[in-house]
Amino acid sequence: MLNEVLRHIHARKSFVLTSHARPDGDAVGSLLACREVLRMLGKDADAVLHDGVPRIYEQLPFASEVVRTDQISREYDAAVVLECDSVQRTRVEGLETQFLISIDHHLSGKPFAHVNWIDPSAVATAEMVYKLACAAGVKISPEVATCLYMAVLTDTGSFMFQGTNAHTFELARELVLAGADPVRCARSVYFAHSTAKMRLLGAALSNLHREGNIAWIWATTQQMEHAGANEEDCEGIVNYALSIKDVEVAVFFRETADGRWRASLRSKGEVDVAAVAEHFGGGGHECASGCSLPGPLSVTVARLLAQVRLEMSLQ
Repeated sequence: MLNEVLRHIHARKSFVLTSHARPDGDAVGSLLACREVLRMLGKDADAVLHDGVPRIYEQLPFASEVVRTDQISREYDAAVVLECDSVQRTRVEGLETQFLISIDHHLSGKPFAHVNWIDPSAVATAEMVYKLACAAGVKISPEVATCLYMAVLTDTGSFMFQGTNAHTFELARELVLAGADPVRCARSVYFAHSTAKMRLLGAALSNLHREGNIAWIWATTQQMEHAGANEEDCEGIVNYALSIKDVEVAVFFRETADGRWRASLRSKGEVDVAAVAEHFGGGGHECASGCSLPGPLSVTVARLLAQVRLEMSLQ
């Protein structure tokens, strides 16, 4: 399928690239790197995101060139949708009229595009972009390597998620040799939190609950407003609950403006939380996933934890 993707890229001139709303590190890093690879192939390539580039990734090369928009304003020869299982999840209108190329590594990936390259064996979508560049004969520049390394770093949970192996570190090594700075990447993600995020973390942890090997925390819109926090500040908070000894699954419930609750799920590898999220219309990885449920909170928690326990019983 890699060759098929390359064939369609070589046959076209103009591209728009995007990924899912509320983009994570793999979405942003893969998007930036893939756009640059296409430009190095002589293509006209634009990158757009419904929610723009999150603050912690703004220092990545080319990040300032990403357009924040909810609609495509022109026709392209093709649209490349990265790390996303549907056009709807991008929340960018106008993609449905384009020739679509999907590049995704999720096991839950769906063949919604005209050309679908889905490879669950890849550690991140960034690895697929790396393979694409190599197959196209494009030299990996330090800037592209930095974007790809950031994607791998974040999508593997700092090389902690299940599935991390020698191949993962081989890929990381190749990217560092190509010019990625692992220290700078790590610091920009883990040592650049806002004061508001720390206040929100305190509020969420004050609501910590645990039942056996499951832990969960939550934050209301009122608590977020009191902390001065925004949606980006919620990123990674669930990991603090997961860090508890003997906890296998952690969940962070965040109230949204419409009264629903967005659940971020994390696992240490024994439980497939992607399967849990998919039950409620969400998705993700075995160790990291998300979904949205209607309130009230007590019902939301009960429903989701019941599904977690069911998934645990199947392991």
